[in-house]
Amino acid sequence: MGSVEPDDLDRLIHERIRLGIVSALAAEECLSFGDLKTILKTSDGNLSVHARKLEGAGYIAVKKGYEDRKPKTEYRLTQQGRKALETYLTSMESLLSEARDALEKK
Repeated sequence: MGSVEPDDLDRLIHERIRLGIVSALAAEECLSFGDLKTILKTSDGNLSVHARKLEGAGYIAVKKGYEDRKPKTEYRLTQQGRKALETYLTSMESLLSEARDALEKK
């Protein structure tokens, strides 16, 4: 193939829900658990599992607290997460460009 191989993509970000989380957080400074759940149209459990993986990798920061006596969890994209997303997007753009070039040659 070309200079970028599909296996070169960041597998942590490549999964649909995790890509959605980091993309949403790149667009907004901070989002609550409920905001992300609505944006991604996913379940509590699914969002929690994927958010924990991103937090463990240092891609997102989590702040837990209370608002009006109700638990509130907020997420932010870290510098490391922003850099990982930028690298992922650059790699994906290269991969897609190579695929388009290959299709045009046929």
